[in-house]
Amino acid sequence: QVQLVESGGGLVQPGGSLSLSCGASRSIFRLNTMAWYRQAPGKQRELVATITRGGSTNYADSVKVRFTISRDNTKNTVYLQMNSLKPEDTAVYYCYAEYASGSYWGQGTQVTVSS
Repeated sequence: QVQLVESGGGLVQPGGSLSLSCGASRSIFRLNTMAWYRQAPGKQRELVATITRGGSTNYADSVKVRFTISRDNTKNTVYLQMNSLKPEDTAVYYCYAEYASGSYWGQGTQVTVSS
């Protein structure tokens, strides 16, 4: 019913930056919370950041200060600005949204941090 499409991943050197975006096929205006998760090879998927409809944000300790989540309800898009990237940030990043009809995941975008 709802499609979430991530984009912006790629290869970047340590200390570099990347901007991820997640476009939704349905309006996100009424959604209370949207989030970014990530999953590294051999590890469980972990919560990276969340943002509420009112703009309140929460971050995993490992990315706090370095990452910034934001949303543009008029564009049905959530963003994740990633700065000062570390090799430990290498993972597939997933967008998540919960609608009244159910919860949805994007297919993910690969972020690789390596010199």
